[in-house]
Amino acid sequence: MGLDINSFASIWLVDFEFSAPPGEVPTPICLVAQEFRSGKNIRIWEDKLHELKAPPYPVGEDSLVVAYYAPAEMGCHLALGWSTPARVLDLYAEFKNMTNGKKLPCGAGLLGAMAWFGLDAIDANEKEGLRNLAIRGGPWTDSERKALLDYCESDVIALAKLLPVMLPHIDLPRALFRGRYTAAAARMERAGIPIDVDALSTLEANWEEVKRQLIEEVDAQYQVFENGTFKTERFAKFLATQDIPWPLLPSGHLALDEDTFSMMAKVHPSLGPLHQLRQTLSKIRTLKLEVGTDGRNRCMLSIFGSKTGRNQPSNSKFIFGAPNWLRGLVRPEPGKGLAYLDYCQQEFGIAAALSGDEAMQNAYHSGDPYLAFAKLAGAIPPDGTEATHPAIRDQYKGCALGVQYGIGAESLARQIGQPVHQAQRLLSLHHQSFPKFWAWSDSSIDHAMLLGNLYSVFGWMVHTGVDTNPRMLRNFPMQANGAEILRLACWLATERGITVCAPVHDAILIEASLDELESTILDAQRAMEEASQIVLDGFSLRSDAFVIHHPDRFLEERGREMWDSVWRIIGNLQVPGRV
Repeated sequence: MGLDINSFASIWLVDFEFSAPPGEVPTPICLVAQEFRSGKNIRIWEDKLHELKAPPYPVGEDSLVVAYYAPAEMGCHLALGWSTPARVLDLYAEFKNMTNGKKLPCGAGLLGAMAWFGLDAIDANEKEGLRNLAIRGGPWTDSERKALLDYCESDVIALAKLLPVMLPHIDLPRALFRGRYTAAAARMERAGIPIDVDALSTLEANWEEVKRQLIEEVDAQYQVFENGTFKTERFAKFLATQDIPWPLLPSGHLALDEDTFSMMAKVHPSLGPLHQLRQTLSKIRTLKLEVGTDGRNRCMLSIFGSKTGRNQPSNSKFIFGAPNWLRGLVRPEPGKGLAYLDYCQQEFGIAAALSGDEAMQNAYHSGDPYLAFAKLAGAIPPDGTEATHPAIRDQYKGCALGVQYGIGAESLARQIGQPVHQAQRLLSLHHQSFPKFWAWSDSSIDHAMLLGNLYSVFGWMVHTGVDTNPRMLRNFPMQANGAEILRLACWLATERGITVCAPVHDAILIEASLDELESTILDAQRAMEEASQIVLDGFSLRSDAFVIHHPDRFLEERGREMWDSVWRIIGNLQVPGRV
């Protein structure tokens, strides 16, 4: 792109204070902006702010807008009806990138970044108190207004100190790609996810009785609960009677974490209802779904929150962090429809593209890479299908997915429900079938351990040390580049006027009027394909569409049984509620 900091006619450091109750769009309270070179300062209070038809600073290609966690500032632009800046530098994203994998003693917030560089900043307690004042909302006294403007300006002063010390660490062209995503994130947060609030309120009002009856019904098969509480010793006896081997912790106790339970439920389908019940009880206990007065689920997407650069919204506040069956609360408004557009076998495709393994690329382009792998290994005849060889395909699928994060033979054996020697054979077949992938994957780990870092195509970096898990490093290229692809897909789609309600790992949820839904789906899928081609040097990833028309709701097959059970119980309670 040939850009550096001197390419811009002006550089504006920007900070808003705003109020945003849970689930609501932000209401800007005040703005402070300062031109970095000249020191020109702008302070605007709420009444004057809402009178402006455009930003009081330039937002074109030749101007750079700098903020810390820029989706907040971009959300205020949208709330005021202003256009979003063409060039955004988010120092939060860049600080996360330059320290990713390192220990941050003071966190990744603005104060944490200032402390990292040894810069003076406002006291943390004072900052929290003033932020709470803004969240409280007005009316404010004259002294409170001044205090909020001064607080807002203190963050701008912090940006002025932080920018010069961070610039030597910033790859500006790639940083602007990340900055461009901040506006897309703000658009998605503003759109929100339509929720059936009547069903939600009915469910909340009756959850304790529903929970009691669910435990009673499901536990009739297992006998592992006592007074509503899961008992490990009872579960151990159940496993013994069913002759089900279960992974153990180093302490010798049963491993009961979600990942282990999920894996074992796939190997032993009889455990499926118990797994779903445990997952439901665990997640609903902390569920605090943020829904605005307009019936939209909105929460901070926490962009770049994970080590791989993916979004990390709160599981308790975000509907897609809840158990699968609760997605039935997602329901398009009258006259509208939703589409969940999901990349097909994204990680396999990314590995095939970046490794340059032609056999792996051909397997992806076949439409079913796991079936293709099994055929390549000679386990399924050339004319075999998923319908004719489902069990074998599942074994090869488990292997193909597992190798991307360094799975061992024993873990793979448990995951696919096969002896260790069969798992070892599958791993050997994967090495033989896709040698270029393995050479590339091994070299990625070598690079990370020798040079101390590993990075995505557009420069999202993780720093490594002697205690870094090699399995994380083997999976990092797929996850980090998957995050890059989704970010590009989101800003391509939102900039083209598509309403994206939410990003979900390797998928997006879009909304459109029913008469435009089909064409909007095609436009969004084109944006997703284009994003993959940009990151993967021309290699295209496919996507599937799960479409929901009003008055239907977002119900996948894996969640339908639990959803039906819950509403059958509520119906028997004769509780009013529209479902």
